[in-house]
Amino acid sequence: MAGSAFRESFRPWVWAAFAVATAAAIVLCVSLGSVRVPFVDATREVWLALTGRPAGDAKVWSIVVSVRFPRVLVAGLMGAALSVCGCAMQGLLKNPLADGTTLGVSSGAGLGAIVAIVFGVQVPGLPLAGTTIMAAAFAFLSLLVILTLAYRLDRSLSSNTIILLGVIYSMFVASISSILVTFAGDKARTILFWTMGSLASTNYGNAALLAVALLAFGGVLLTKRRELNAFAVGEDNALHIGVDVKRTKLVVLICVSALTGICVSVGGTIGFVGLVTPHMVRFLVGPNHLRLMPAVIFGGAIFLMLCDLAARTLLSPRELPIGVVTSLIGAILFVNIFTAARRKGK
Repeated sequence: MAGSAFRESFRPWVWAAFAVATAAAIVLCVSLGSVRVPFVDATREVWLALTGRPAGDAKVWSIVVSVRFPRVLVAGLMGAALSVCGCAMQGLLKNPLADGTTLGVSSGAGLGAIVAIVFGVQVPGLPLAGTTIMAAAFAFLSLLVILTLAYRLDRSLSSNTIILLGVIYSMFVASISSILVTFAGDKARTILFWTMGSLASTNYGNAALLAVALLAFGGVLLTKRRELNAFAVGEDNALHIGVDVKRTKLVVLICVSALTGICVSVGGTIGFVGLVTPHMVRFLVGPNHLRLMPAVIFGGAIFLMLCDLAARTLLSPRELPIGVVTSLIGAILFVNIFTAARRKGK
């Protein structure tokens, strides 16, 4: 079974192209910035760092390896995580507008970060850890609240119930967040920048956290590709061919919520990545989740790395919130994708 799934999903030229494009995006992003570093020098220093050898050029090393490379890693891993979450939710709910934020967990994580900023929650010796821990904790609590309500209202966990509860919960959390911002005083600017997304303070520790989360929760989502294909023809048909619909929904929702919450706890609220990337990649590899979900990981990584590059360089030396860039680019791309799909359907 696993071998046939691998053969069906694996096309060497497609994955080679995605791998080359991802590597090229990494080199481009670590080379460009307020100080431009030649591509050859940037590639050399990254390679030396990866192989554990000393720096070839101390100045280039400090720029590329110490500052830019961890941020690029975080952007790539976060883009991959948000995109695979969006792809899984679109397949599960059969809704092209679904993504990892549909459940409202990202809103809960944002509320946790706002609480940490307003009340000055800190961890001794780790100045930014309080915000991250509170965001992750509120994301987990949000997941418990939403799943408990969904199960009590509808034991079958129907798609409409999930979407409706997600919308209601997001609105409720947004109202509480607004109240807190009203009394935030001089901290309102920090809250505003954080809620629009920022990777400015990320480090290798954040990259390691995202990598572990992506391997754990993203790996589980990849094992549900056949079930998501079955959902495409309806939940009743999926049930008839042997899919445990309720269990699959629960597993996907938990993994998506956990992965989205961790992403928000690291970089704030970054919209449109999980929404638009699966649609872009679907044009390249088709709707089969056996191929689509692995490809979305590469596509999401490339998309967010390039958006972060734009956020760093468009108004240099000032930096734009990355959520603004992803929303702007994502909205334009989504309109084009929707228009192309309508024309193709005629």
